[in-house]
Formats: sequence, C-alpha cells, structure tokens
Amino acid sequence: MHLLNACSPGRAPGMSEARLSPAPLWAEDRAREMDPQRSRAGRPPSGGRVCPEPAGVPGCHSPSAAVLPADFRSLLPLCLSRKFLKSLIRKQPQELLLVIGTGVSAAVAPGIRALCSWRSCIEAVIEAAEQLEVLHPGDVAEFRRKVVKDRDLLVVAHDLIRKMSPRTGDTKPSFFQDCLMEVFDSLEQHIQNPLVLQSILSLMDRGTLVLTTNYDNLLEIFGQQQGKPMESLDLKDKTKVLQWARGHIKYGVLHIHGLYTDPCGMVLDPSGYKDVTQDPEVMGVLQDLYRTKSFLFLGCGETLRDQIFQALFLYSVPNKGELEHYMLALKDDEEHFFKHQADMLLHGIKVVSYGDCFDSFPGYVQDLASQICRQRSPDADRVDSTTLLGNACQDCAKRKLEENGTDDAKRPRRPDADDAGGS
Repeated sequence: MHLLNACSPGRAPGMSEARLSPAPLWAEDRAREMDPQRSRAGRPPSGGRVCPEPAGVPGCHSPSAAVLPADFRSLLPLCLSRKFLKSLIRKQPQELLLVIGTGVSAAVAPGIRALCSWRSCIEAVIEAAEQLEVLHPGDVAEFRRKVVKDRDLLVVAHDLIRKMSPRTGDTKPSFFQDCLMEVFDSLEQHIQNPLVLQSILSLMDRGTLVLTTNYDNLLEIFGQQQGKPMESLDLKDKTKVLQWARGHIKYGVLHIHGLYTDPCGMVLDPSGYKDVTQDPEVMGVLQDLYRTKSFLFLGCGETLRDQIFQALFLYSVPNKGELEHYMLALKDDEEHFFKHQADMLLHGIKVVSYGDCFDSFPGYVQDLASQICRQRSPDADRVDSTTLLGNACQDCAKRKLEENGTDDAKRPRRPDADDAGGS
C-alpha cells in the first residue's frame, strides 16, 4: 500500500470525489434563514439542487465548496464532516501514547523523498552510499534489486545496515549513519505542512506520550521552533526511558530505532537492544504502558511488523485482544482495508480510515486531536460532599446568617441585666 496517492483535480481538499454529495435540504433551508432574499427558485421538484458551473472554475461539475454560495460554504464542513469513534475521542490525552511512523514525516516534509516510505528511505540510502563510495558497486546493484522485488523491506534494511557496519557485530562506527545524515541534511528547511506536528504538540501539552520508529527529528525541530523544551530520547538510556514512561519528560520523544544524528544509535534488530529487552525493570514499565495506555498509531503502515516494536510490546504482552489501541490507515483498497481491520482486532487494535487519499491525513489528525483535547479532565467533574454539596451548604449557612443579621438589626434591642439595673 503506497503512502502517497494523488487526489484527482476538482475535489475539495482532503476529500475524495465519491464522498462529495449535494448539501441536504435542511442545509439549504438553514442558508435561506440566514439570507431572507434567497428564494426557492432553481430547486427542481425532485428536491435536488441546481449547482451551475461558476465563472473562473472551468470543468468543475462536482458540488464542491467552489461552486456553492458563500453561506452554503460555511455549512459544507458540517455536511461532509467525518465520524470519529466515541471510544477514541473520549479518551483523556494522558491516556494516549502516540506511535509516529513514516506517514507523519511524509505529510510534513513531502519534498524529502526518503521520508515518504520505507522503500523510498532505503533507495535514498543506497543512492547516498553509492555517491559516498561506502558500498561496493555489486552490493549497490543487489540492494536495488531487492528493494524492487522483496516484499519484506525491513529485512532489506537490516541487511543494508549490516553491510555498512563492522563485521565484529559492534554497531559503531557505521557508514549507514553517514548515509542517513546525507539523506536528512537540513531537515528544518523542508518542513512544509506542520499541521500534523502542531496537532501532536497540542496532545503532548496535555500529557500524551510519544514514541517513534523514525530516524528523523522533525517533531523535535518544530517543537523547539514553538518554544517547547523538546528532547530526543534513546531507548538505551535507561534513566531517561523510565522517566519518560512515568510522564516526567513531558516533551520527550522516544526513538526506538535511534536518531540519525546519533553516530551510535542506529538499531533495527532487537539484538542491538539486549540490555533493554533483558532488563526486567525497563521491560516491565514498557509493557505496563501497552496494557494501561491506548496506543494511537499515526502513519505506521509497517510498524506492527517491526521486530523491535514486536519485542518491546506486541509479543511481550499477553491477552492483547483485551486491549484497546487505535491505528489510522489509508482506505484506498476496500478489500485490503477491511481484511486488515479484522486482522488487527486480534491484537486489540482498532483500525480507522482517515480517507481514501493521503492528502486527507493531516486534516483528519488535526480534527481528531481537537476532539480529544476538548475532553474535560475527570478532576474537573468530580463531585463529593466537600465540594459541590459542601459549598452549597456553606452558601445556605452564610445566607441564613446574613438574614439573621439583618433581622437583628431591625429588631429593637432588648435590655440586658446591667441595663435594667441602671446607674
């Protein structure tokens, strides 16, 4: 399944032609209330709506926003709005853990081909290795053939890293990191569509944890530009990982594959994380996250087949069917989508479509994050005898006291014993 599918011209942004439909009659009636001068002329007896082709929009025959009157246009988002799972949007932000995949980077920096998919990333690394002359020409040709023919791209990536690493099994130094630095040079200059990153930051502001399988640090770069104290975290740093998992590093992003700027942090194979997977304290904390948080996968087409993610979460936690996680997915092929949806339920993951065009992804994430951020904290709604009822009782007592005080002021003062005695 390709991450990037071109939407055909003439559609409303983020919507496929199949999803566009004429505004319902109640919307037209509402528009007429807003504009008393509007008449019913032009509405055919069948109840349909005549939508003439506007000047300046040649060839536009679909009822998109461009062909609707201004007051209709304000109602269009409501008419075409998507539904969200109530079980997801009613989560508190601190109940979620975002898993960021290549789809997020592809949406944010479409100009960097290596960020569009695993295949594009591997192809860019091979090209960089050829230009830097750190891979034998025969190996370059062999890996290019594998990228085209092999379906398991993670295995290809594993082999490529091993080929550019020492034969001793030690992961440092490695030419793979030099190739990634070449591929991801000047990332901050390539941020074109930060909508998804802004949505993620809004959730982090409210306590959502974030981990990523990506090598890039686009989120951290953008967050720092917004004045957030962002921090890239390495899975091998036990102290930091424990602090992050316990919610003590609010703007920390855990990179489970390492970060391209770290010369020793490139890891694709679980064997590179033996110290982590064999540490009962770290694994216990990570597994608790998978049991107690709702993971929300964003742009993660290959994540569940990722060996490191499997070792940390997927295969280490029993009774996964009892969990409740979520994954946003492209629905460009209905048969594949619904099969994938059924398969993922076995892992406790609800697959949700964000649309049949990748251009829909940023807007969907923004709307979803907005819905979740609207949730009131449970503390705000907690009522007990010392709060709402207690305050009510105190108000009653205060009002009674004031009334009594007023009555006392009006009532003639009775002489006390000393007054009666006189002087």
